[in-house]
Amino acid sequence: MSDEMIPVVPPVIQPVAEAPKPAEVKPAEPLVTIDDFKKFKIVIGQITEGAIHPNADKLFVLKVNIGTEVRQVVAGIRRSYTPEQLIGKKIALIANLQPATIRGVESQGMILAGSDDIGVSVLTPDRADIALGSIVK
Repeated sequence: MSDEMIPVVPPVIQPVAEAPKPAEVKPAEPLVTIDDFKKFKIVIGQITEGAIHPNADKLFVLKVNIGTEVRQVVAGIRRSYTPEQLIGKKIALIANLQPATIRGVESQGMILAGSDDIGVSVLTPDRADIALGSIVK
């Protein structure tokens, strides 16, 4: 081997392109504060009964057990479910919503659901053993 030193060539450093600045995101809806969200009492309930609303073709009248009591809830999910598909299903329910009379039937809460072009899907917990009345946070 030779005692000559081999020159070290420094690596070529390429300038980093400046990342594009993100566009300013404007919310489609007014933003709510965490205090606004805390006003809702959302609990886990289980549908125990279901019937077709007597005065509406898109509504069910459901009985929902929330652990401490059974609530009657009118839900606009009839086009996506049969009553038999709902019985026994655990759902998320807004429990402190002021009762409302919908087409002559009192509703004592609101079942949370998502909707898209295919239909409606009620929000369900991923754990079957979650206790009725559990708080959704």
